[in-house]
Amino acid sequence: MSINNPKTTKIVLENIGKRFRFEWIFKNVSLTFEQGKRYALLGHNGSGKSTLMQLISGFLTPSKGSLRCIEAEKGIDLDDFYTKISYAAPYIDLIEEFTLQETIDFHQKFKPFSDGFDTQKVMERLNFPKGNTHKQVRYFSSGMKQRLKLALALCSNTPIILLDEPTTNLDAQGVEWYRALVLERTQDKLLIVASNIPQDYDFCDEEILVENYK
Repeated sequence: MSINNPKTTKIVLENIGKRFRFEWIFKNVSLTFEQGKRYALLGHNGSGKSTLMQLISGFLTPSKGSLRCIEAEKGIDLDDFYTKISYAAPYIDLIEEFTLQETIDFHQKFKPFSDGFDTQKVMERLNFPKGNTHKQVRYFSSGMKQRLKLALALCSNTPIILLDEPTTNLDAQGVEWYRALVLERTQDKLLIVASNIPQDYDFCDEEILVENYK
């Protein structure tokens, strides 16, 4: 699936390590993630999957080593890195006072959607029951909130998509919805999925076991 284009985006981790207090979560992580490929981060609960995802996103800084984002063979300033990434995870909160439409409109102001998508199109792809357009997010079920997070990430015009435990709170129908959307929307993206559930990542090109970096 790699598109082998010098204008594509890469994330390069060089000897990355992260510790909290005196405990190393992982160390000596040297990996390259390339646009056009899908990667799965695997490991038991507490192995550091989410910590590694937050490092890759730029939300956390490494205790050692370096992380670089390269686009068109040029480095991207880490201060601008967030514009290249869409991120969905159970621990990322939505603004619960916003309605569905307000949430989607607000998202577009700092992270535009891919061509062909606007607020109405994203709402259609969510496949929510009628009557939710002007309902506050606080009244949504946990499954609806998770769908909304995933749709915002997958429909955004960014070359990199990070999904941490993407089917959390989704029922069987929601899982089918997720798999259809992620396969459709990540053909030319750099996708990283962190999970232990095969249905979340079994379409990925490469699997990385976090325990190998203890």
